[in-house]
Amino acid sequence: MSLRAYRPILTRPVLTWGAVAVGARMPVAMAPLALVLLVRERPGGYTLGALLAAAYVLGEIVGAPLLGMRLDPGRARPQLAAGLAAGAAAFAGLGMFPGAHPAVLAGFAFLAGAAPAGAPGGLRALLTSLVPERAVTQALSAESMLTFAVWAASPAAATGLALGVAARLPLLLAALLMAASVAGLWALPAGWRAESGSGKEAGGSSPLRVLARAWPVYVTGAASLSLLGLAELILPALLEHRGIPLALAGPLLAGFAIGSGIGSFLYGLRDAWPGRLPVQSLVLLLTVSACVALVAVLPSALWMGVGLLVAGVLQAGAMLTRNLQLRRVLPAEALAAGYSVMYAAVGAGYAAAGSLSGVLLKVVEPDAAILAGVGLTLVLTVVGAAGERATRRGAERRTTEVASGGGPGPERAPVSGRCDAEG
Repeated sequence: MSLRAYRPILTRPVLTWGAVAVGARMPVAMAPLALVLLVRERPGGYTLGALLAAAYVLGEIVGAPLLGMRLDPGRARPQLAAGLAAGAAAFAGLGMFPGAHPAVLAGFAFLAGAAPAGAPGGLRALLTSLVPERAVTQALSAESMLTFAVWAASPAAATGLALGVAARLPLLLAALLMAASVAGLWALPAGWRAESGSGKEAGGSSPLRVLARAWPVYVTGAASLSLLGLAELILPALLEHRGIPLALAGPLLAGFAIGSGIGSFLYGLRDAWPGRLPVQSLVLLLTVSACVALVAVLPSALWMGVGLLVAGVLQAGAMLTRNLQLRRVLPAEALAAGYSVMYAAVGAGYAAAGSLSGVLLKVVEPDAAILAGVGLTLVLTVVGAAGERATRRGAERRTTEVASGGGPGPERAPVSGRCDAEG
């Protein structure tokens, strides 16, 4: 392992891409908390804020696959720019009219989530086209580090601006950043090379059928984020249950974010790690589950922090293996759509975690609620692993049939228990 592995991505186009990505993603990271803080002083403010945040997440879940599938790899810039511009306008509407009717605010929140939801997948596909194929792992690792840095800084920025200056300011800042990312797109290529992906062809299949090939990857993505979302949302209740100061929730979650950044960096130090990507993902998900389960039963804040730190390191690797696996499964022209569907699946997993945490905390203690979430994650992980194995065997079987001259037919009737080609 060596820092030289990152040298091929230290280029001006990649650094420009990083600036554009920060402008596009920091508003996304600030949005849920900023929406809650925007209306908290209105009657029923926290309930309304939660509903606005839910509308925003719903917009992301709906918009990501719909817009991602419509991206043209060769000329994606106008589509990305239109989505980001509409998102900037929606954020500006939220910041300029905080006293509007709740239905109007919900409409703005939905549009702010839906309109730019195709950008994460498109920007990731653009990034991997800016670097040599041998440096894709390092590029995705750098993207992961950037993402975790943005998510670590955004809550503090939103809280400081909303409480220290004005409640509308985080949303106006989000509008400004997203508008700046639109301008930054013109410093990048108009699209990405079709040959930069897995090299597989769509074979004339419909877009939905092509994207469906990767359904096990989407399942494992939703599973991992639902688990960590459940742990994050239940952590304050768990601390109170253990008699630990609630103020430690922030540092503990910051430790998870720091661990994720470290894990992303470490994963990119090698071009390849032992084992197939699905096996790496399975092992990492199982160990992340074990760490979160330990957080539920460990008695002290120190050991809980260690568990979350290790979980963050491993979760980063699990996320990167899923992104790399998509490149193996999908043809190049479907990569942006595949990344967008993954984005929607992760958002759905986190939203489900929020709903599940509210239900579980009404009937069981916080530690039991986290363990129940771990059990659900293990079930989804097994489903994803079984699906990957089944799809891989199907692909191998089709490859064998093609190599033997085509699938079985009347002219290939069994002879002595074998087909003609085998004979």
